[in-house]
Amino acid sequence: MNAPAAAPTIGFVSLGCPKALTDAEVILTRLQAEGYATSRSYEGAELVIVNTCGFIDAAVQESLDAIGEALAANGRVIVTGCLGAKADADGGNLVRRLHPKVLAVTGPHAAPEVLDAVHAHLPRPHDPFTDLVPPQGVKLTPKHYAYLKISEGCNHRCTFCIIPSLRGDLVSRPVGEVLGEAQRLFDAGVKELLIVSQDTSAYGVDLKYRTGFWDGRPVKTRLLDLCEQLGRLAEPHGAWVRLHYVYPYPHVDEVLPLMAAGRILPYLDVPFQHSHPEVLRRMKRPAGGERNLERLARWREVCPQLVVRSTFIAGFPGETDAEFEHLLDFVRAARIDRAGCFAYSPVAGAAANALPGALPEAVREQRRAAFMAVAEAVSVAKLRERVGATMQVLVDHAPALGRKGGVGRSYADAPEIDGSVRLLPPRKASTTLKAGSFVRARIVAADGHDLVGEPI
Repeated sequence: MNAPAAAPTIGFVSLGCPKALTDAEVILTRLQAEGYATSRSYEGAELVIVNTCGFIDAAVQESLDAIGEALAANGRVIVTGCLGAKADADGGNLVRRLHPKVLAVTGPHAAPEVLDAVHAHLPRPHDPFTDLVPPQGVKLTPKHYAYLKISEGCNHRCTFCIIPSLRGDLVSRPVGEVLGEAQRLFDAGVKELLIVSQDTSAYGVDLKYRTGFWDGRPVKTRLLDLCEQLGRLAEPHGAWVRLHYVYPYPHVDEVLPLMAAGRILPYLDVPFQHSHPEVLRRMKRPAGGERNLERLARWREVCPQLVVRSTFIAGFPGETDAEFEHLLDFVRAARIDRAGCFAYSPVAGAAANALPGALPEAVREQRRAAFMAVAEAVSVAKLRERVGATMQVLVDHAPALGRKGGVGRSYADAPEIDGSVRLLPPRKASTTLKAGSFVRARIVAADGHDLVGEPI
């Protein structure tokens, strides 16, 4: 009897944001279902898939470098993701022009096209219905947390952004499909579910909030109803639900009572981008920014433990000294817990490129540094307020069988973008730390962007 042939191996590189990561997970799940083996290295791979980002210039260059590296190391490369949809100055495909030897190029959320390209260059080993894959699919995150994308694309036309041209208009996933995936993830042991999309607050707008069904019950396709159901699914598992990319629309107010009641985490990732009304007008940002301080105060009144993280752009075309000072004053007054800032960077195809008043790169970088100095001072002050508190911590890493301490995160910390809680060795012999489990810790110090906790 002949031994079964080894499964063909595909190398996989995924770059970009969590939304791109979920695209990668869909592709990897389909590949495994069809019997392909996958690897994060080029060694032994019969071809390589590079999932790219195409937003800001630095991300474009990182993606192009990754494609070049894969071609040099392997030679057989399929490109997918946002950069795959990007045109060059002549209207042709940018990736094709710069890397003509790639086997195929697709845009984002294009799993069927990627699979077709794989089949053309590396035939499938078997029928996908004859073997099993994990019910939750293949995940690139640690087992205890996962991203769940609830929609694709965006209806807004912010002048600095080209995402709609890459990913299209808003397309919300059916609410029953989203909740089914969430249930499978919780059943598989996920302890933290991170909800992502391009505009989480707009979930269901394209479907006119139509009623779907989950577990035999009607559920509207809108943010509040989705959060209510996700909270119910998470509760029996003791799991967290965290919201990302939440635009500050008025209806977000409805979600705050769920946070105050502990149904979902009191954490909002809100991309304010700026504070001055004129800059926001030039950016064509959705949701007026004039009353964001009032909105934040109202949210914190309903849910005092709320943590807000945000991103901002410094040095946008036409930004005056007064408008920049307005931004600094806003960050101080808003007391944003976690803030990131980009120096404005022109993106090919973005409408902002045609705006008057472009600032020199040195000025943009100076303003970014000045913003971060203010934002970090606010963040550090807020972290120090937590010293002496007892917090629930989700353990991410725990070497030496959990007896020598570890690293985890509180509800205030999203993975990879926020700080962490450095856990000291447990004093009690009965206490051990385990990655993917929760531990209560008394916060004994603040250390830069992080906290130090003693397990209790």
